[in-house]
Amino acid sequence: MLFNTPEYFFFFATVLLVYFALSFRAQNRWLLATSYLFYASWDWRFLSLLLLSTVIDYTAGLAIQRAREREQPRVMRAALIVSLSAQLGILGFFKYFNFFAESAAGVVHALGFRASVPVLNVILPVGISFYTFQTMSYTIDIYRGQFLPTRNFTDFALSVAFFPHLVAGPIQRARSLIVQIERPRVVSEDYWSRGFTLIMIGLIRKVAIADPAGALVDAYFGNPAQYSSIPLACGLCLYGLQIYNDFAGYSEIARGSANLLGFDLMRNFRHPYFARNISEFWTRWHISLSTWLRDYLYIPLGGNRHGVPRTCANLMTTMLLGGLWHGASWNFVAWGGLHGTYLTAYHLWRARRAHRALEPPTWASRFLSAAVVYGLVTFSWLFFRSHDWPTTLAYLAGLVAFTPGSEGALVPVAALWAMTLAIDLPQAIADDECTLAAWSMPRRAAFVAAGLVAILFSGNVGHEPFIYFQF
Repeated sequence: MLFNTPEYFFFFATVLLVYFALSFRAQNRWLLATSYLFYASWDWRFLSLLLLSTVIDYTAGLAIQRAREREQPRVMRAALIVSLSAQLGILGFFKYFNFFAESAAGVVHALGFRASVPVLNVILPVGISFYTFQTMSYTIDIYRGQFLPTRNFTDFALSVAFFPHLVAGPIQRARSLIVQIERPRVVSEDYWSRGFTLIMIGLIRKVAIADPAGALVDAYFGNPAQYSSIPLACGLCLYGLQIYNDFAGYSEIARGSANLLGFDLMRNFRHPYFARNISEFWTRWHISLSTWLRDYLYIPLGGNRHGVPRTCANLMTTMLLGGLWHGASWNFVAWGGLHGTYLTAYHLWRARRAHRALEPPTWASRFLSAAVVYGLVTFSWLFFRSHDWPTTLAYLAGLVAFTPGSEGALVPVAALWAMTLAIDLPQAIADDECTLAAWSMPRRAAFVAAGLVAILFSGNVGHEPFIYFQF
């Protein structure tokens, strides 16, 4: 049941009708049952894996807290290690076993030896990267003393399986979501308004912008040698628009659905292409992941507390692992390494200018800075989108050839950018992603009508899955 299909909205309407007829505790049980049904609609066999992850960290959380009360730090550490080892082991087995086995075999072959590669024909469970990170943060927060474990298994299981965020986030912190699960919810008029607004904007992003962009991107990346430099550059711009609107659209539909149930999920995007430096970009892009990597990887590694060289190493390590989190491919590692290089260069530049008096930035300098960051980020999408190195190298060769012609490829880029800006600019100016709800009725009706027309003319309703489902 994809968020962009009629099946999902029939499912969600049914959930809502029953939900508001139930008492608070019954609502939680109903949401847990329907969340498992939602996940089982993809492949019921992996419900056991989801339940296993849930049981492991529910038990580990209680064990850590019990050891804390008994002043048993070794038992606390042992329970945390069991939790993290189990979650990373499950994730590594299903997502990375073949990648590491094939990489090791490649090294052996390069050294002149023969090696047989054991390959597992297993399906990657949808959402596994998201719910393992979420449950890991639960036990880590309990170990740090930042959160007390819940003793109600249904409440914890619902925090893991809650269907709006289960498959592709946002990666919700347990200490935020469980608090909402443990108390009665009231769906205020503001929640209704925000919920419907976010769902509408999310559908426009996905169906009217991301999917048409994706159709063109598939052609460019399918045979890059066939195109000149301008269409290939446009292909990267289109992929940047596709992945942004696809994932932001998913996050907005997820958050809107949660609002209509009385929950509030964290914001996952804040107009990242308006960022004026690469560090700011990562405070605006996939915020739930970037803050997770900051809090549970970058800061524990030492953050910026041990001098410039150590800070640069921590940045690079975090981004390399962040790239690998996205997929079992060296292309994703290269993408993460490129962003690590960007962040390291920016940190070194800031360190050199730390003692200089800087003039307030002008509008021109702000625009130029944003344009440079956009160019760097757009170039990095080449490694993220390519499925293999031959495609990456062929695409790169076409870009740097600077062959003229095919300027018509700029037209869809301009059109889809205009549609994106029609959403992002009002939100950024008002600093409110639901500013549409505060518009006058004629203006709001015109926006909704234009969005519906764009959706209908795109012809993509329910056809394309969300990009981040593969991660």
